[in-house]
Amino acid sequence: MNDSPSSRRTVFDDEHEAFRDSFRTLLHRRVIPEYDKWEADGLVPREVFVDAGAHGFLGMAVDDEFGGGGVDDFRFNAVMAEEVARAGVMSFGINLHNDICVPYFIRYAEDEQRRRWLPGLCSGELVAAIAMTEPGTGSDLAGITSTAVRRGDHFVLNGAKTFISNGMNADVVIVAARTDNGANRHGGLTLFVVERDMAGFSRGRNLEKIGMHAQDTAELFFDDVEVPVSNVLGEVNEGFRYLVSNLPQERMTIAVASAAAAATAVDLAVDYVSSRKAFGRQLSANQNTRFTLADAHVQTEVVRSFVDDCLRAHVAGELGADRAAMAKLAATEVQGRVVDKCLQMFGGYGYMAEYPIARAYVDARVQRIYGGTSEIMKEIIGKSLFDGVGRGAAS
Repeated sequence: MNDSPSSRRTVFDDEHEAFRDSFRTLLHRRVIPEYDKWEADGLVPREVFVDAGAHGFLGMAVDDEFGGGGVDDFRFNAVMAEEVARAGVMSFGINLHNDICVPYFIRYAEDEQRRRWLPGLCSGELVAAIAMTEPGTGSDLAGITSTAVRRGDHFVLNGAKTFISNGMNADVVIVAARTDNGANRHGGLTLFVVERDMAGFSRGRNLEKIGMHAQDTAELFFDDVEVPVSNVLGEVNEGFRYLVSNLPQERMTIAVASAAAAATAVDLAVDYVSSRKAFGRQLSANQNTRFTLADAHVQTEVVRSFVDDCLRAHVAGELGADRAAMAKLAATEVQGRVVDKCLQMFGGYGYMAEYPIARAYVDARVQRIYGGTSEIMKEIIGKSLFDGVGRGAAS
C-alpha cells in the first residue's frame, strides 16, 4: 500500500505530515490491535480518548489556555480523518468529537462555559456528542420537535433523539430543542449542553448497525430534564443558524474520509490481484481487472483533487455550503462505487468479514446518509444553481 497518502498533493505542509506520522503511531499502538474487540463490543473504550488527548490529538483548535493545541487549522483534522479511513478503523469517533462537537464550544460558549468544558474535551476526560436527529425528522432540522420550556433559572427539556454517535460514551451532549413554537420552521431552536448525570436524561439501546460496529450509536431520551440556563450554548432561538453554519465542516470531514477510504480500497485490490492466481495466471494479468481498477483509481484521484481544493477553501474561510455539499456528495458516491468494484476483485473472500475490504464495504454505506443524505446534498446544490436567477432576469 502507498505509505504516503498525500504524495503528489500540495494541500498539506511538512508540519501536517509530521502530525500524520504521530497520529499513525497512535493508531498502530492503541487502536488497530484492539479494534476487532471494539467492533464485537460495539464500543470504543473511553480511555482511548484520554490517551488521544494526552498526545495532543483532541481540541487542536482550542486555545492553549484551555489545554488545546492553539492552532485553528482544519488540515490537522483532515489528516486524522484520512488516517482513520486508511487504517480501516472508521468507528473510532475521534473526528466526530474534534470536528463536529468541539467547534460549537469554541464558537458559541461563554467564558465560564469554556473554562468548565474545554479542558476536559481536550484531555479526553469529557467525550462529546451532538443530538439533532429525531425518530421522525431525519435530515430535516427544521422539523425538530423536542421542546425546552423556561422555568426560572432552568429549562425543562423533553423529547427523544436517535442515531446519536458517541451516544453511549458521551459526557456532554449538545441537544437541539424547540424553545419557540410560534417561530417559523427555521427559527425557535436552541442548543443545550446536557451533562451525563442530569436527572431525566437516559440512554436507550446501543443500536446495531450493518457497519461501523465499534461506533456507539444510541437512542437518547429527555424526560423533564432540568437544564440550567448556564448550559444554554449561544443565544436562545439561534440554534438553527448555529447548526447550519457548522454543517459544511462536518461534511468536509466526511468527504475527506470518503476520498481516503476509496483510495485505500484501490490499494487493497491492487495488492490482492497482484498476488492472487486464477486459471493459472495472476488476476492482474486480466484486462478486465486492470480496466476496472484503472477506472476506480481515476475516480478516486479526481474526487480527492476536488476535496483538497474544498479543504483549502475551508481553511481560508471561503467554503460555501454548496461546495461542501458537492464535496460530500461526490466523495461518498465515489467511495460507494469504488469499494464495491474493489470488493468484487476478491471474489468470495471479499464477502468474508476477516478481510479489510469487507469491513470497508459495510462501513462505506453510511457515508451517503449521515451528515445529510445524498438527496439533501443534491437539493442544496440544486438550489444554489438558481439563487438569483429570477432576480437577475428581472433586473
